[in-house]
Amino acid sequence: MKYIKQAMEYKELIDTLMSNKHHADIVLYGGNVVNVLTREVYNADIAIKGKYILLVGDCEDLIGENTIVVDVSGKYLSPGFIDSHMHFESSMLTVTEFSRLSIPSGTTTLIADPHEIGNALGPVGMKAMADEANVLPNHVRFVVPALTPDCPNLETAGVDVSSKDMEDLLNYKNIIGIGELQGFSNAKHVYKNTPEIITDLLASTTYAKSIGKVVDGNAPDLFGKELAAHIVCTGGKCSCHETTTKEECVEKLRQGVYVFMREGSTQKNMGECIKAITEEKLDSRRCILATDDMVAEDLEKLGHMNEIVKRTINQGVDPIEAIQMVTINPATYFGLEDRGILSPSKVADIAIINDLKEMDVEAVFIEGKLVASDKELLVPLPKYTYPDSVKNSVKREKLVDEDLEIRSDEKKVTVRAIKAIPDQNLTECLEEETTVKNSVVQSDVSNDLLYIACVERYGRNNNIGKAFVKGFGLKKGAFAESVAHDTHNITVVGTNIADMVVAVNKVIEMGGGIAVVNNQRVLEELRLPVGGLITDELTGSEVSEKIVSLEKTVSKGLGGSIHAPFMHLSFLALSTSPKWKITDKGLIDVNNFEILSPIV
Repeated sequence: MKYIKQAMEYKELIDTLMSNKHHADIVLYGGNVVNVLTREVYNADIAIKGKYILLVGDCEDLIGENTIVVDVSGKYLSPGFIDSHMHFESSMLTVTEFSRLSIPSGTTTLIADPHEIGNALGPVGMKAMADEANVLPNHVRFVVPALTPDCPNLETAGVDVSSKDMEDLLNYKNIIGIGELQGFSNAKHVYKNTPEIITDLLASTTYAKSIGKVVDGNAPDLFGKELAAHIVCTGGKCSCHETTTKEECVEKLRQGVYVFMREGSTQKNMGECIKAITEEKLDSRRCILATDDMVAEDLEKLGHMNEIVKRTINQGVDPIEAIQMVTINPATYFGLEDRGILSPSKVADIAIINDLKEMDVEAVFIEGKLVASDKELLVPLPKYTYPDSVKNSVKREKLVDEDLEIRSDEKKVTVRAIKAIPDQNLTECLEEETTVKNSVVQSDVSNDLLYIACVERYGRNNNIGKAFVKGFGLKKGAFAESVAHDTHNITVVGTNIADMVVAVNKVIEMGGGIAVVNNQRVLEELRLPVGGLITDELTGSEVSEKIVSLEKTVSKGLGGSIHAPFMHLSFLALSTSPKWKITDKGLIDVNNFEILSPIV
């Protein structure tokens, strides 16, 4: 039994500390210890026995003839970093390949929300991901969705998940709680229009709390009574990674919310949230850094949590305080009592850092083993084979041009357009005038008024939502993808319908993926066979190169102006995030819980 094994391991630690007959396996000698408990740095050694920290202090007496002594003079020793909220699916990488890229930068623990594969495949997909994590050297834990889709009246998921699935999921290995509670993000309108969702969410969250699991919140732009209702729905201990302003961060911290300050590849909110600390001087114990969504290229070229900590330091935060936000703070929130600090009996997850302000990670230990050095992974990662049950998720017939047309008998019409906001998942809403030709409403490329559509891909109803969008800057062509938060139907944006149809049909043919098209010819493509979201056919470096190439095709080949266009397009289907979004059921007024016509 697990507790008996741990008792034996602890007895070995005590024997080593109290007897002259035993010695440490490894001693990190003469380093500068980052103490996140007392927020100080001081010179000390760290002794390691097995997978545990044995002693932090003077470890001279613990050095024997077989002890490996590593001179870390002048270097900083920090607890390994924790990313408290992230989605593997957004990187299009498997758990293994994400880990391959993130471990060398000091990230030793990942808390993932398989919300995306959960929407596409339900419990089967989430369990497959948890199974993959089981064979890796880093610590990967999951918080699962309690509800898919988040807005049942406004979108279609591949599988509907509800409280009926919670007992099975929450007792599965590597699953530690319920993820972002998006189903109650738009608190006022959910309460008014779909109160049955609240009843179901409460059944899930109260069960989770009863067995000691966490429940993450998701409360964009909520204040006062609506924020309070959201906190109650989570069971009281609540987090939020959708905080975008200082005022919102202050309100949430005052209400006891753990604010996950997001700083990913396209959503960068930390700089605004951190003002609650730097300007308002609030206590930072409930401030946590998280990425939410990172692309493979950023992981490979910039780093992971070390890069986010560096950006936080650049905002005027003390380096040790910033490190607390990726170590002890998240460990406290998630109840991970075996990590987050450097002290006896904690797992020896340690990042060795050359320069605190630059957060240059030289080496990484996980459970007492050196796993990375000089930004290179030193240990082999097992190959996990995803089962066929998580593939072939695209089940609809191919389209014809008429499927994507928006029709009118007028000569000119005023249309509704989503306005994409760079580096945010929020949008603005616009009304624009455009022409009609042969009863088909036209795009206006010169005015950056493009077509956008969302195509249901699971074969449940064959819905297609259609509208207009501004912000992508395409001059020609179209691109489509089977990545569309959170229900992950096929989204497509384009200057003309013919190219859009070719792009969507290519995604259908591939069984999920990305396709870039011009003049009805596929310029470039990427297969995503696992749930239409992830590739298990390429390494992390290969995915990074492929996405860079695809993005270059969009910018240079199609004239696109927005960076990370695939990530930005995917968030235009997020029906819980204001103001207007697109789902398979149409143009969604998120604030008012309505489906709008694309024509005013």
